[in-house]
Order: sequence, then structure tokens, then C-alpha cells
Amino acid sequence: MKKFTSFLAIVLLAMVSFGQQFELPKLNAEEFTKVKASVGADFAIQYQSIECEADNLELMPLGAGVNLPTANFTINGDLAPGMRVSLVTYLSSRHHNEAWVKGGYLLIDQMPFLNSSAVDKVMKYMTVKVGVFEPNYGDGHFRRSDNGSVTQNAFVGNYIMDSYTTAPMMEFLFRHNGWIGLLGTTSGTINPALVGYANNQFVEYDMLKEMAFYGKLGYDKQLNDDFRVRLTGSFYSQADNHRGTLYSGDRAGERYYSIMVPASLGSAGTDIKANSTNGRWGPGATYELHSLMFNLFAKYKGLELFTTYENAKGTNVADGPEFEFNQFAVEGIARFGKTDQFYVGARYNTVKNQADISVDRTQIGGGWFLTKNVMAKVEYVNQKYHDFTNYGAEAGFKGMMVEAAISF
Repeated sequence: MKKFTSFLAIVLLAMVSFGQQFELPKLNAEEFTKVKASVGADFAIQYQSIECEADNLELMPLGAGVNLPTANFTINGDLAPGMRVSLVTYLSSRHHNEAWVKGGYLLIDQMPFLNSSAVDKVMKYMTVKVGVFEPNYGDGHFRRSDNGSVTQNAFVGNYIMDSYTTAPMMEFLFRHNGWIGLLGTTSGTINPALVGYANNQFVEYDMLKEMAFYGKLGYDKQLNDDFRVRLTGSFYSQADNHRGTLYSGDRAGERYYSIMVPASLGSAGTDIKANSTNGRWGPGATYELHSLMFNLFAKYKGLELFTTYENAKGTNVADGPEFEFNQFAVEGIARFGKTDQFYVGARYNTVKNQADISVDRTQIGGGWFLTKNVMAKVEYVNQKYHDFTNYGAEAGFKGMMVEAAISF
């Protein structure tokens, strides 16, 4: 606890301003003139030098070098005043080297097709989103790397317990005078299906019975020229689902490549797709799930703090044993230069389950935005596993990561 308190003090002393973006602002209907499309892209490439160790398990040795580059391609289409469609494709990812669609959705900030003044008044504060996308559960997903899109993350790795997936969803977002309210529903799984096969028999899936529900309540306000505060609480709940993927739905993969792989796997262990989630830890695919996340973001004259507390309970299979995971993370960023193009930062992240098995990670890094679209960052990471059956009493990995990125 003493070490953590000292770490937090260092973080607080080192923080300087950073323009954090959460939910996108509402579309300006007056700017619409005709149907038109725009394109964007994200590119990222890494240099990795990491060593792994475990008490009771021989791990695959790692060299140092460049990882598989990743890329995203985005097409946006303005369809009508206050209506936009978006499609994101992964051109290359760790888990799928070929191009494939991440998801797409329709964003509605106005409903001109209804021609109703009453609806127009409601839509001044409401945003409707329908399609395949990530749920707006918690605020951590606004600060994570998404395959080739990494500029919003000051560090290289994401959180240990990574609550991120894409699935068919619908959500309603209300915003007024700093208050935020959101309700959403989803199929809860990245691979929707009508039928499965288990125990030598077919199993029918009913999406209406397997739906998950999520929501958010918060306050985000620029109180004066110097001080901004945002506090949110989120929930995610599914009663039963043949394969809930809130904690196993990132098909892009972990940002640290080929770590903590048993040497006994031989050549199979060298496949970056087969071990794409190594480094993360959490519930995995779930049958029943009830999660809560609380986030605090505060900035005073550039001093910035972002914290996360998350609790996840449920079962992995029907009538299976219950799990419980708790996650805590705190981070701070210090930006400097005439246009804040340089930064340094630190993040501490820890996860513990009901059996007192735990993982903790420290990340310290910095970066340089050559322009608002081109950046490079470096990170030192140290992750430790405590009392894992496969690894022994102590295990972990540590080393350096360098990442360069272009986003436009």
C-alpha cells in the first residue's frame, strides 16, 4: 500500500493538461448540404523488447524487433441533417492478418424524416445509435488502443481486465447541461447465432432471452476556464447468454505480442493469433454477467487525473461456479510544449479475483505529436502475476515498447 501511495503522489505531481474526448459532440444539422462520404485511416507499428519469467513454468523466449503493423479504415457518410453512417474495417490486425469488418452503425442526432416539432425538441438532447459497435459501458474504452487507432491512448497497452467488445446494439444517449444518461441493449456476443451444437445435440438460441442491457449516468462539466470534472457510473447486465463477450470480444488482440507463452507449445506458440489475448486477465467469455464501472476524470489548469474502479460477477457456464473480479486503475498525463505536443505519463492497474489471485501492471511512458495526426510514444511496462497455478507464486513480464502512429 505504501508503494502505491507513493506512486499515486508522483502521478498527481506530474499531471498537466490533455484534451480528453469522450462521447462525440452532436452533429450540426445546419452544416448538412448534400449526401457525402469521407474517409479516414489509422496506422500503428511497434518495436518490442520484453522479457518474461515464471517460477514453475518454462516460457517461450522472446527476441526484440518490430511487431505486425496494424491498420484501420473508416468510411463515414452524411445522409441527412443530423444523420451519419460509419463503417470501420481492420485492414490488418494481430488476430486477423487479412482485412475484415470491425462494425458499422447509424448515428441519429436529428429525425428530419418524422417532421415533428415535438421530436425535434427531444432530439436537441438525445442521440440514437444503432448497428454493430462497442457499448458505451464505462469511460475506459475512450482511452484504449483499437488496433491501428492508438493516438487516444497515451500508453501502449490497454487495461488488464479489458471490457471491450463489438456486437449488434442500440443505445439512447441523453445530454443536457453537463448531465449524461444512457441506456442500451445488445445481443451481448460478438458472434450472433441462431443455433449451436453441444453434447451431440443441436441447441437453439433465442436472442430475446439472451439480451444484455447496459447504461451510464454521469456529470461532465467545464465549471470554469480552469476546471473540468467528469464522474460516471455504468452497469452491464446479462441474465444468460451462450457466449457473452464483454471481456473477450476484442478481435484485434493484446498490444504486447507473444508474452507468457509456455515453451511446451513448441511451434504453435509462435503463432501471434493463437495467443492474442495473453497479458489480459478477467472473466473471459461469460454466461451470466453483472458488471459495474465507476470513472473519475478531473482537470485543473492542465492537471489531469483518470481513475477506474470495476467489479464483475457472474458465471462462465450455466449453473457453473461464480466468479468475481475487481479492477482498479489510476493514471496521469503531463503534456508540455507550445502546443502540448510532448507528454509523459504513468498508469497503475491491478486486478484481483475471488480467490485472491491477482495481476498488477505499472506503465511509464512518454510521447511526441509531430502533428495532431502523427505521433510516437515509448513505454516501460512491468506486469506481475501473483499465485497463478500455471506460473507459480511469482511471474511476469517487463520491458520497453516503442510505437509510432498516424491517424486522420
